[in-house]
Amino acid sequence: MNLEFAALALILGFPALGVLFNLFLGPRLGRGAVNLVGPGVMFLCFAVASWAFVTLMTLPAGSALFCPLWRWIEAGSFHVDLGLRVDALSAVMVMVVSGVGAFIHLYSVGYMAHDEDYARYFTYLNLFALSMLILVLADNLAMMFVGWEGVGLCSYLLIGFWYTNPQFAYNGRKAFIVTRIGDAGFLLGIFTLLSALAHQGIWSLNFVDLQKHAGLISSGAATAAGLLLFMGATGKSAQIPLYVWLPDAMVGPTPVSALIHAATMVTAGVYMVARLNFLYVLAPDAMLVVATIGALTAFFAGTIAIVQPDIKRVLAYSTISQLGYMFLGVGSGAFAAGVFHLMTHAFFKGLLFLCSGSVIHALEGEQDMNKMGALRTRLPITFWTMLIATLAICAVPGFSGYFSKDLILEGAYQSGHFWLWLLGVITAGVTSFYMFRLIFMTFFGESRVEPDKLHHLHESPPIMTIPLVVLAVFAIIGGWVGLPEGLLWGDAFAKFLSPVVGDFKPAVPASAATLSAVATGLGGIGILIAYVCYLRMPGMPQVIAWRLRGLYDLLLEKYRIDELYNLLVTRPLFFISDQILNRGIDQFVIDGTANRTGLAVENSGEAVRRVETGNVQHYAFVYLLGVIGIVAYYLYVVMH
Repeated sequence: MNLEFAALALILGFPALGVLFNLFLGPRLGRGAVNLVGPGVMFLCFAVASWAFVTLMTLPAGSALFCPLWRWIEAGSFHVDLGLRVDALSAVMVMVVSGVGAFIHLYSVGYMAHDEDYARYFTYLNLFALSMLILVLADNLAMMFVGWEGVGLCSYLLIGFWYTNPQFAYNGRKAFIVTRIGDAGFLLGIFTLLSALAHQGIWSLNFVDLQKHAGLISSGAATAAGLLLFMGATGKSAQIPLYVWLPDAMVGPTPVSALIHAATMVTAGVYMVARLNFLYVLAPDAMLVVATIGALTAFFAGTIAIVQPDIKRVLAYSTISQLGYMFLGVGSGAFAAGVFHLMTHAFFKGLLFLCSGSVIHALEGEQDMNKMGALRTRLPITFWTMLIATLAICAVPGFSGYFSKDLILEGAYQSGHFWLWLLGVITAGVTSFYMFRLIFMTFFGESRVEPDKLHHLHESPPIMTIPLVVLAVFAIIGGWVGLPEGLLWGDAFAKFLSPVVGDFKPAVPASAATLSAVATGLGGIGILIAYVCYLRMPGMPQVIAWRLRGLYDLLLEKYRIDELYNLLVTRPLFFISDQILNRGIDQFVIDGTANRTGLAVENSGEAVRRVETGNVQHYAFVYLLGVIGIVAYYLYVVMH
């Protein structure tokens, strides 16, 4: 059943009004007005999203709300109409984006209280949310691409928000360029999909039409389109090989990190694969690539996180790793499980970043965990909420991450690729280690805070701690909608999504219990190792780092991937650009041709100029020669 719901336009309208207000009136009306409007429009957006969600819940399973807007593109048989659509999948996404985004906006009021550029900050933040909402509400691929590019632009603006710092500006450009590489693949994927259907007489990019006619797409075309679209996802969602921008995105304000990493941009790729599940089901090879890249990225990023000293960089690599889990889920065919982890991750990762921001705020900008310690008594709300988020990401039973991560590992196991499941389980242990390393180094042990910052230590103001408490509640209960089959409402989340992404049948209870026990056990081992290394024997990490210096340095330097890219990609491109294209073609061929043509004209003019002596006798003599020549010509013609 499809129900027209005009109020969907308000979900985009409110943040759009926020952008216009903060851009044109914010600097004039002052900080108070901006602090009211910036978060206020997001809470209004969340209210309308909740209204739409409740309305959808009253309709039969598989129903959708829609809001047609206007005709956008029309070229022959091809046309694209702008329209908004909320089904089960987009309903989950719009609730996450608007809900978590609203509390991040509220937190920003306190975090950016002393920044002079507050109006520009909230302009970008509202625009970021608007772009992501366009992406998830779009009813066709073309409109999704508009939102897709919008979040890319906003990430550039927000990562380089403090652009007077050259390094920050560079990191913003790096994020923009790397994600553009992926976007080129995304565009080619759209063209491939459209071409495959156009040959069958279907000229549409509407998701309903694509799903309806998916059977007309050949296996080869589906594989090609799926891989190209996934290339776009590796850029936006920071997967191997296009993950390198995300750790450097940490130079932006911490609430920006929370918004990028939890509720918006990086989840776009997962949502896109889940939305096009009907395409990937036709291309098992593409699905295997998605799952493989996801599993490898999860493990790879997790190993880097275990030695990073910067609190935000640990969380950045954790985000890359958790996104890998999501792709492992959707690539294994467990689309509902991947989206489930996307939702729970938004709660606990948003909370982790906001808690890290609270710590950084208390330490006046300090991010090095080697200069922290014993903060739990000075920052009690931050400590307890961050501990809850850590228990959730470590998949401790009862917390939200446990339910979603378990379903992903079950999906990987049932896919028949045992090594993908094994890699996911090992990563679970690695995750528990580096996250409790962060907790122990930041909040336990002896204080290593610099003396000049020690007396400034204080808990964040209520406008920053209230979002922490709210997200902490959801980090606990957010996964309870996915309880195992037969327990209370039994796997309600997967059932809710099944009309859109297909059924996901978890493993039989005995097998599920064994798989869960193995993953939970390895997670517990990771926590225990972190406890021994950083609380019981705090000198052990230094000893291990000294004895395994080569491996330690390799992990600390992030496997030197940036240096490798610089050697294999950046330098050759600069060489080609400068030596071949600039000097060889631009300067020698293009400029050279123009310059040589001009020089020839100049030289010929100079030669002719020498004939112009200014002497009348010379001109009369030339005139006489001309007359004689003409007379001679006519005599020759007459005689012959």
